[in-house]
Amino acid sequence: MTGPFQSFLEPGQIVQHPDHPDWGWGQVQSAVEERVTVNFQHQGKVLIDASRITLKLVPRTG
Repeated sequence: MTGPFQSFLEPGQIVQHPDHPDWGWGQVQSAVEERVTVNFQHQGKVLIDASRITLKLVPRTG
Protein backbone atom coordinates (compact mmCIF):
# COMPACT_ATOMS: atom_id res chain seq x y z
CA MET A 1 0.00 0.00 0.00
CA THR A 2 1.25 3.44 -0.90
CA GLY A 3 1.06 6.63 1.11
CA PRO A 4 -1.99 8.90 1.25
CA PHE A 5 -3.22 10.12 -2.13
CA GLN A 6 -4.62 13.62 -2.41
CA SER A 7 -6.99 14.26 -5.30
CA PHE A 8 -6.96 17.79 -6.75
CA LEU A 9 -10.64 17.44 -7.64
CA GLU A 10 -13.44 19.06 -5.66
CA PRO A 11 -17.22 18.58 -5.74
CA GLY A 12 -18.86 20.63 -8.46
CA GLN A 13 -15.95 20.52 -10.91
CA ILE A 14 -16.64 19.30 -14.45
CA VAL A 15 -14.44 16.50 -15.83
CA GLN A 16 -14.12 14.03 -18.69
CA HIS A 17 -12.90 10.43 -18.52
CA PRO A 18 -9.89 10.09 -20.86
CA ASP A 19 -10.81 6.52 -21.89
CA HIS A 20 -14.57 7.08 -22.26
CA PRO A 21 -15.33 10.31 -24.16
CA ASP A 22 -18.72 8.80 -25.03
CA TRP A 23 -19.74 9.23 -21.36
CA GLY A 24 -19.82 13.00 -21.94
CA TRP A 25 -18.84 15.44 -19.24
CA GLY A 26 -19.31 14.60 -15.59
CA GLN A 27 -19.73 16.57 -12.40
CA VAL A 28 -17.62 15.56 -9.42
CA GLN A 29 -19.96 14.56 -6.59
CA SER A 30 -17.31 13.74 -3.98
CA ALA A 31 -13.55 13.30 -3.73
CA VAL A 32 -12.07 11.47 -0.74
CA GLU A 33 -8.39 10.61 -1.16
CA GLU A 34 -8.22 8.57 -4.41
CA ARG A 35 -11.95 7.80 -4.53
CA VAL A 36 -13.78 10.23 -6.79
CA THR A 37 -17.50 9.86 -7.55
CA VAL A 38 -18.54 11.47 -10.82
CA ASN A 39 -22.02 11.78 -12.32
CA PHE A 40 -21.54 11.53 -16.12
CA GLN A 41 -24.10 12.71 -18.70
CA HIS A 42 -24.43 9.36 -20.49
CA GLN A 43 -23.16 6.87 -17.89
CA GLY A 44 -24.54 8.02 -14.55
CA LYS A 45 -22.60 7.83 -11.30
CA VAL A 46 -19.20 6.17 -11.48
CA LEU A 47 -16.62 5.65 -8.72
CA ILE A 48 -13.16 6.45 -10.10
CA ASP A 49 -9.81 5.49 -8.59
CA ALA A 50 -7.93 8.75 -9.22
CA SER A 51 -4.60 7.08 -8.40
CA ARG A 52 -5.08 5.00 -11.58
CA ILE A 53 -7.10 7.28 -13.87
CA THR A 54 -6.41 10.97 -14.44
CA LEU A 55 -9.68 12.71 -15.16
CA LYS A 56 -9.47 15.71 -17.48
CA LEU A 57 -10.69 18.93 -15.91
CA VAL A 58 -13.07 20.84 -18.22
CA PRO A 59 -12.41 24.58 -17.93
CA ARG A 60 -15.43 26.70 -17.15
CA THR A 61 -16.26 29.34 -19.70
CA GLY A 62 -18.14 32.55 -19.22
